[in-house]
Amino acid sequence: MKKSYVKPLFMMLTAMFALGSIQSVAVAETKYKVIKGDTLGQLSKQYGVTIKDIMDENNRTDDWIYEGETLRIPEKPNGQDIDELILDTKVPEEEAVQAAETEESNQPAEAEEVKTEPQPAPEAMSISQGEKDLLARLVEAEAKGESYEGKLGVAIVVLNRVESQQFPNSVNGVIMEVVGTSYAFSPVQNGSINKPASDEAHRAVEEALMRKDRLNDSIYFYNPNTATDDWIRSRQVVKTIGNHVFAK
Repeated sequence: MKKSYVKPLFMMLTAMFALGSIQSVAVAETKYKVIKGDTLGQLSKQYGVTIKDIMDENNRTDDWIYEGETLRIPEKPNGQDIDELILDTKVPEEEAVQAAETEESNQPAEAEEVKTEPQPAPEAMSISQGEKDLLARLVEAEAKGESYEGKLGVAIVVLNRVESQQFPNSVNGVIMEVVGTSYAFSPVQNGSINKPASDEAHRAVEEALMRKDRLNDSIYFYNPNTATDDWIRSRQVVKTIGNHVFAK
């Protein structure tokens, strides 16, 4: 009779101790300032957590991150998985129970080795310095007054068009494209593209060239308050940033 009561008691104490240990360390976190070229995938590997963990910790619904922002990175409890923590907190059972189960229960648990293939960093799209300057001036003209994220979105749309078979295959060709009797982008039509670009617009271009996340391949953007073309409103909306709707 003694054995039947002692074993469940020890198992219950083991579980309570393990859960208390997990809860006491699970709140640890690290603050990380994003630098140019960072992605959530790289940060998840660096800190040993999942992309979803980082998104949840920072109340994100997508995986966009921006140079200069500070992210909270959740940490594993003492660098261990929860299964490992529970194994480490097991207490010995009564000698009579151990004697009956020694061979099986005292064997050290062997952790399965998980091999992951290293993921290459995303390759930057290569364009000339002149194309970078032209794109930055378009970004400034189209998204002046918008947030940095809004400027980044405009730059990404142009690069997505370069890679799409529906548009010319160069930055110059996309920006200077004529549709019907006018240019595709109004700043080219009205001449505002000739004004100098801000440092933020140049920075948005550089980041867009490194981006693996390309706004779900958006190739259009428009201001719903001023757009007069009903066709553009029929396109699938991907994201709204400031005054612009991005679509494909």
